[in-house]
Amino acid sequence: MGKGRKTLVLVIAKLRKKYTLKALLNYTKLAKSTYYDALKKLSREDKYKGLKTLIHNICNKNHGRYGYRRVTLQLHKQGIKVNHKVVMRLMKEENLTCKVRAKKYKSYRGQEGKIAKNILNRNFKAEKPNEKWATDVTEFAL
Repeated sequence: MGKGRKTLVLVIAKLRKKYTLKALLNYTKLAKSTYYDALKKLSREDKYKGLKTLIHNICNKNHGRYGYRRVTLQLHKQGIKVNHKVVMRLMKEENLTCKVRAKKYKSYRGQEGKIAKNILNRNFKAEKPNEKWATDVTEFAL
């Protein structure tokens, strides 16, 4: 059930004391069966409550560096068989996103290959096509 529908059902439930259910459902264009189904789902206990706690513990222990794949592996190591898609959905619901460390760009890698001689000397004017080729190897960090 989406957040919008859940909020709508809660608002209708609170306004039921003041207005009739039929009037509220007509105004919100919500079917009666949909309202009662959503109300039943709200009163149901969360079946993933324990799993959410374990996922929070794993994420906190690893400073939020684990994504859903590593969290799933940790749960499997603890003997909890759960699908990775369930873990991904629960992490999304709980706003547990993997924080990636920013890697600083380092251009120096030592001398790789041989350095070509500067035979153009910034004279890029060519007399015929494919006579002079040049490239730019600049890299920008985003």
